Amino acid sequence: MTELGVPLGGGDASERGERIGETARRPAGPQTPAVHALLMHLERVGFQNAPRSLGLDDAGRHVLEYIPGRVAHLGDTESPPLDPVAVGRMVRELHDALEGWHPPDDAVWVCHVPTDGDDLVVHNDVAPWNIVVASDRLVIIDWDACSPGTRIWDLAYLAHGLVPLEPATPWPDVVTRLRGLAGGYGMDSDDRLRLAAALAPRAWSMYALLEQGKEAGEEPWARLWDEGHGRLAPRRRVGRGERRPVARGPARLTVRTGPRRAAGDPCVIARR
Repeated sequence: MTELGVPLGGGDASERGERIGETARRPAGPQTPAVHALLMHLERVGFQNAPRSLGLDDAGRHVLEYIPGRVAHLGDTESPPLDPVAVGRMVRELHDALEGWHPPDDAVWVCHVPTDGDDLVVHNDVAPWNIVVASDRLVIIDWDACSPGTRIWDLAYLAHGLVPLEPATPWPDVVTRLRGLAGGYGMDSDDRLRLAAALAPRAWSMYALLEQGKEAGEEPWARLWDEGHGRLAPRRRVGRGERRPVARGPARLTVRTGPRRAAGDPCVIARR
């Protein structure tokens, strides 16, 4: 018999699962073995800002360590906003921990937005709604969208949610929080220019995903569009230029990474 639990919060897009005791149970997918391997690697190298992966339960769900705390949603007026310096430092430690890690030869990654490279495996969805503020640390949750990508692409998505980059954010706050994120990560001047250049393409990639999901009636993208995420995307303060979505084709991609590829050899991507 499947044990009953308490529905989990956090996240905008994924199936959230439920809490049972000191564990979180999430629906498994084709990416779950690779995500398990990644989280096991992070545990082995001592990265403290991710939940431990405990395998599958009898119902075939992914079992993870439950982290008590609050999810740092935007608009939470009762709690202070996340410190961009601390978040930048945490993500730098994450990327450094994954630099040079080789996923299993049969790894499958489900990524909702095509990334701009495959330098290392990145989270792809680091944002306040996927960060738990625990009593002693910040913890990144919801790893099901991780896939090969780049540090800058990961940080560009984080910047949109963390600042946040939207019309209501005063410009001095945008500057201060972006500088805090870059400083916490340890970015030099060249890295900061690359991050600035990636903000608009990353925003358009998410806009294209939501737009296509709305047109196709695909959840959860259609729901997120209707909640206003798609409406805000074109107006975000990310730079000048004409509207140019960069994601094409079906919204959900499955990326299979086989044996270690030669430099420049692209991933095999099976469209769903």
